[in-house]
Amino acid sequence: MGGSDQQGRDTVVVGWTVYAPPDHPKMPLRTTDRVRIRGVVCEITGEPGDWGRSPFTGARGVVQFAADRVTG
Repeated sequence: MGGSDQQGRDTVVVGWTVYAPPDHPKMPLRTTDRVRIRGVVCEITGEPGDWGRSPFTGARGVVQFAADRVTG
C-alpha cells in the first residue's frame, strides 16, 4: 500500500512550547482552550504553568504551555 492511500492516512503532529506574558487577555488558559500560533489554530496540551515572580527582582514571569496541531 502506498501512494495517495497511504498519504491520506499519515498523521503529523507539530508542537510548540509557548512562553506567554501573564497579563495576556486570554489568561488564564485551560487545557480545553485553543490558541492561534503563527496563524495556525492549535490545542493546548498539558497544564499551563505559571513561573510566578523572580525571587531576585520581583519581576513577573511568563506562563508556559505546550500546544499541538495535528493533521492527517
